[in-house]
Amino acid sequence: MYNLLAMAPAEGGGGGSMISTLIMFGAIFAIFYFMIIRPQQKRAKERERMLSEIKKGDKVVMNSGLHGVVAGIDEKTCLIDVGNNIKMKFDRSAIGSIATSKEEK
Repeated sequence: MYNLLAMAPAEGGGGGSMISTLIMFGAIFAIFYFMIIRPQQKRAKERERMLSEIKKGDKVVMNSGLHGVVAGIDEKTCLIDVGNNIKMKFDRSAIGSIATSKEEK
């Protein structure tokens, strides 16, 4: 029984470790925010801006790798001319990037 009492932790020493634990969790959260969450939000905003600026005549590359020219735009869809007057309708979210614009040539 005496051995159990000798192994018991001392009272009053747990307050400092709680504060250091909270500081460590705060530091880990800050690292995750600046390394993962913030860059992902920035990329999402840039993508939304790119999708909202699409106009007729832009050359686009779809997420599937299909290249074409925007022939028409609706609120949620785009009509893509893929060549030989073949037009296909895609969701705007399927557009991966804008290659070049017709006016830039």
